[in-house]
Amino acid sequence: MQDHKDGVTIECYVTPRASKSRLKGERSGALAVALAAPPIEGRANEALIEFIAHTLCVPKSSVSIIRGETGRNKLLFIKGVKRPEIERLLRGI
Repeated sequence: MQDHKDGVTIECYVTPRASKSRLKGERSGALAVALAAPPIEGRANEALIEFIAHTLCVPKSSVSIIRGETGRNKLLFIKGVKRPEIERLLRGI
């Protein structure tokens, strides 16, 4: 996780086709996220953006995938969020 002046970048490890979408904890320093959506036609990416936005109470437009659109390891940029908010989220897992 890295702070920027207008947001935070965070590494995510995504598991698609889970029974339900949820935070699973950490995996090798990345936020582990299970998604109910399949990895077909970008549905898992869209589900990840929606899930993270909902979890952090930010608009979907504030969350973007900046690396890893076709793999399980992704780098997200979340605009308008600071590191302490992400850390509180991780403690709640």
